[in-house]
Amino acid sequence: MPGQRLFQSDPPADPSHLPDAVLGNSVKLDLSSFAISNAELDALRKFRAAANYIAAAMIFLKDDVLLERELTFDDIKPRLLGHWGTCPGLTLVYAHLNRIIKKTNLDSLLVVGPGHGAPAILSCLWLEDSISPFYPSYTRDRAGLTNLIKKFSVPGGFPSHINAETPGSIHEGGELGYALAVSFGAALDNPHLVVTCVVGDGEAETGPTATAWHGYKFIDPAVSGAVLPIVHVNGFKISNRTIYGCMDDKELVALFCGYGYQPRIVKDLANIDRDLAASMEWALGEIARIQQAARSGKPIVKPRWPVIILRTPKGFSGPKELHGEYIEGSYRSHQVPLPNAKTDETELKTLQSWLASYGPRRLFCIDGDTDTPDGAPYPELLQIVPEIRDKRLGMRKEAYAAYQPLKVPAWKTFGVQKQSQASCMKTVGEFLKHVVTDNPTRFRIFSPDELESNKLGAVLEVTGRDMQWDVACRAQDGRIIEILSEHTCQGMLQGYTLTGRTGLFPSYEAFLGIVHTMMVQYSKFAKMSFETKWRQDVGSINYIETSTWARQEHNGFSHQNPGFIGAVLNLKPKIGRVYLPPDANCWLSTMAHCLRSRNYINLIVGSKQPTSVWLDPEEADRHCIAGASVWKFASVDEGVDPDVVLVGIGTEVTFEVIAAAALLRKQVPDLRVRVVNVTDLMILGPYGSHPHALSDDDFDTLFAVDRSIIINFHGYPLDVKGLVFGRPGVERMVIEGYREEGTTTTPFDMMLCNGTSRYHLAAAAVRAGALFNSKVSCVAHEAASYFMHRAAKDKEFIHVHGHDPDGMFDTPVFEKKN
Repeated sequence: MPGQRLFQSDPPADPSHLPDAVLGNSVKLDLSSFAISNAELDALRKFRAAANYIAAAMIFLKDDVLLERELTFDDIKPRLLGHWGTCPGLTLVYAHLNRIIKKTNLDSLLVVGPGHGAPAILSCLWLEDSISPFYPSYTRDRAGLTNLIKKFSVPGGFPSHINAETPGSIHEGGELGYALAVSFGAALDNPHLVVTCVVGDGEAETGPTATAWHGYKFIDPAVSGAVLPIVHVNGFKISNRTIYGCMDDKELVALFCGYGYQPRIVKDLANIDRDLAASMEWALGEIARIQQAARSGKPIVKPRWPVIILRTPKGFSGPKELHGEYIEGSYRSHQVPLPNAKTDETELKTLQSWLASYGPRRLFCIDGDTDTPDGAPYPELLQIVPEIRDKRLGMRKEAYAAYQPLKVPAWKTFGVQKQSQASCMKTVGEFLKHVVTDNPTRFRIFSPDELESNKLGAVLEVTGRDMQWDVACRAQDGRIIEILSEHTCQGMLQGYTLTGRTGLFPSYEAFLGIVHTMMVQYSKFAKMSFETKWRQDVGSINYIETSTWARQEHNGFSHQNPGFIGAVLNLKPKIGRVYLPPDANCWLSTMAHCLRSRNYINLIVGSKQPTSVWLDPEEADRHCIAGASVWKFASVDEGVDPDVVLVGIGTEVTFEVIAAAALLRKQVPDLRVRVVNVTDLMILGPYGSHPHALSDDDFDTLFAVDRSIIINFHGYPLDVKGLVFGRPGVERMVIEGYREEGTTTTPFDMMLCNGTSRYHLAAAAVRAGALFNSKVSCVAHEAASYFMHRAAKDKEFIHVHGHDPDGMFDTPVFEKKN
């Protein structure tokens, strides 16, 4: 069955068993006394009609864009792409936002959850003349309208979904579920701003949206703006009913009251403009009341913020029926309601009648006159458009030109002593403490309830958590958002970043993958932003990936997953960056760099447990600038003329590389070992594959020309294998890494389980080096056997005693050759 059988258009929800008294918790307004002029109502209706006409025309027409004659099949696009069903609701919201902005001088962004409703948003942008400042060929006249309609969803034109090319947008809306969290992020530290967020009832079914409703619990109205959510309940998805569409008013009121909102239901179709206008003025009045109380030092405890629930039929104002089936008020209006208009005479005539019903000759000046250019909208329908251009939804600076660079402290003053042991996270925490202090309104940390666990608690010495429902945190301007939802953290981080600020997302390594596809969706927006000339820079999205598999022995197998590295590696090279700093000083250098960077997605991977500090701050700075270097202190004769190259990529696995080099220095002194550490993973790719990729000559200089390269990598070996594919001589590489082996065991047993221990590396090195060194070849088998015997004995010790052998993680000491 391709879709549900419907027995009426826009079917109501079955009545619930909740008492009628529940409806007393919804907001009631006296519409009869609401002051709105007939001229305003007329302008609203005409603006919506014009926007709906353009939106529908964009889906279907390639000629006769103003319906000046009978349509023919030749006027119809060869491929009909777009989503009509959500458009009338979006144009309704847009028109009313324009009115309220003009009336009250409101500063607002519009975030559109149903991003597939691009025709609606683009039509409104054209009507308010917010496209032509960015795209001069989309003028508000016949030529511009023709371009808008003909080029929609064709190569060279606007795509079918809202994206970074759409003026005013900060959210793509392709993968549903994130609009609300993005809106809350945009509102943070923007006290002047009201972010209006349209949440479709399909999107409302997603887990991320369900959690994001709690976003207001992290908005301090004294220092941040507000979000006005409008839940558009049109009842249908692609081929069946939505959950919200099957909930009656009592159930929706109960749901949103439980979330902490004041719900106002707007559903009077005969008076929809008066109803929505009154409801939006009420909502903004409630927001102002809550903010005024907080900003006067008398914050309301647990304020109930407004939410508007807008009930309109799917495809409102479109075709009513076709071929005996309901179109308006059903899933059949979701995408293209007349899919065969190019070849079917009945559908073509239905399209003609549908478009004519909007009265284009009453909306657009055909042939022009003294006051209005040919094809332009008549002035009366533009009466609701804000006269101040920067106030228009498509012209808001917050959406494209708001970047505020961070004041990044000089990181070397936080450096730790070489040859000591230090936690990378604790060291970085001290640095971040000063980043917070120096950037009181442009930096936040979004953490899924793991800040202390990840050893970043130092920041809590200078700021607090921003949880407004907790008496311990309320009204303190805390800079830490801690919510156990990676999706909400990611969405808030995106909204915060795209409106000009910079954030940080620290997480357990195993659970960053929860936002994998969300991060990829953001990267697509970032890519298009980078390629859209009028969009200015934004800060980078910065992830800290810690509590890694190598030191998750206390939590077990479920907490061991370095897969997010591969997700970032697959991004466009101009967007993605992956860093694996080997010690605390390198972490400081990398963190400072990432916070200063722009337009990237930075992933920084490392340990929270104390580990050796190999480089002093100056050495760490040079190492991080290069992305990789020979570590002479761990190499034989400073790495000259090696028999084998040992490579560490990652904190804990680099320790094992150094330990292996020290073991080899003692047990096989004739083996010439070069130790290389890679901190910037992107240098490994073939030259030209990434901006950081080494040239072939530099690669050979670093890793030697014809010697075996044994790589100990923090992540999955396939990530590095894919990265180096295309490099000459990849057959000489042996790549070890996480093999999906783990349990609740000791740190060193994790190395043994995955073949990344010093013993595994030493055995592989002596076998490889023997091919180039005749002295080593005489002892290679004996030495390799000894190393693997040591591995077996240490594993036996661990299983008997329940802990690693003493001194296992002491900083290795190298015995010099005589």
